[in-house]
Amino acid sequence: MSGELIKGSVRFENVEKRFGDVVALKSLSLDIKPGELVTLLGPSGCGKTTTLRLIAGLEAVTRGRIWIGGKDVTDLTATYRNVSMVFQSYALFPHMTVAANVAYGLTVGSTPKKEAMEKAREGLAMVGLEGFGDRLPSELSGGQQQRVAVARAVVLEPEVLLLDEPLSNLDAKLRRHVREEIRLIQQSLGLTAVYVTHDQEEAMAVSDRIIVMKNAEIAQMGSPSDLYNEPNSEFIADFIGDANVVDCEVTGVRNKVATVQVAGITIKVPTTRDAPFDASLVIRPQNITLAHETKKASIEGNITYAAYLGNQVQYTLDSPVGEIFVVDNHMADMFQKGSTVRMVLNQKKLALVPK
Repeated sequence: MSGELIKGSVRFENVEKRFGDVVALKSLSLDIKPGELVTLLGPSGCGKTTTLRLIAGLEAVTRGRIWIGGKDVTDLTATYRNVSMVFQSYALFPHMTVAANVAYGLTVGSTPKKEAMEKAREGLAMVGLEGFGDRLPSELSGGQQQRVAVARAVVLEPEVLLLDEPLSNLDAKLRRHVREEIRLIQQSLGLTAVYVTHDQEEAMAVSDRIIVMKNAEIAQMGSPSDLYNEPNSEFIADFIGDANVVDCEVTGVRNKVATVQVAGITIKVPTTRDAPFDASLVIRPQNITLAHETKKASIEGNITYAAYLGNQVQYTLDSPVGEIFVVDNHMADMFQKGSTVRMVLNQKKLALVPK
């Protein structure tokens, strides 16, 4: 199975990485499909950058095997792996033109200079920088420089494109714009890409699949919607988007629906389990409706903070289950700080995670 040649695929087989006595990556096995954009997400020190550097050949494995395109590359250095990397620092040569920067990887290889420069200009057009080839990097904005770095990586026609925190040096609005461009380029070329970030929103915006890492191993992997709607732990629920994680009691399960007691009310929550278990209830901020009065099952809360943000109002409430964060899009009926309200939970959108 390991020797099957599938262009653009990546396979880790029980890969471990140690730096002396420090375990940077525990026994990791994963498969990345051709044309898939997989994001490695997690807090600092979780092992995501180490995993990327192992794919690139910038670090050697302590134990296990790595396959790229069905070829065992475990013992090959970066030079002999058909991968390209985009760094957060851009790493452009300041004395070379933009076109020369993009062509650099081709010219140090066997590509004739004229052909390399033509491919460079095609690459610049691909990232929306047609006509910028004769400029110096210092004459470009940060977002434009990052697109040059992407073009330089893509023109090498790698089997796998690696992106290490590529947007961390950009401001918030520019990050959103550039990440959309990177995703469009990846999809249009059918590139296999591995993307490292600590930004949850960024990961959800660009990924086919997210691998959340914690303590040098995989905590959960799945599509953005899977991780958001079906977290497997309190860590995932709290790490992927905002979440209120509260105590509850699961009193019964029937047909994958749990009967749950929380703050004196009974609710029904979807579950993948067949029997009651010791759980916490995950309530996303937008899955709470506030009202002064309601006939539906609800939890009382006192508003301690209210912030109008233009497209939404954010509230913090004291409640019998602790502090609750709420996002409300009903702008016409803003509740005031100090108000006592009822919280109605959207039961179909709740999740249970093991304690």
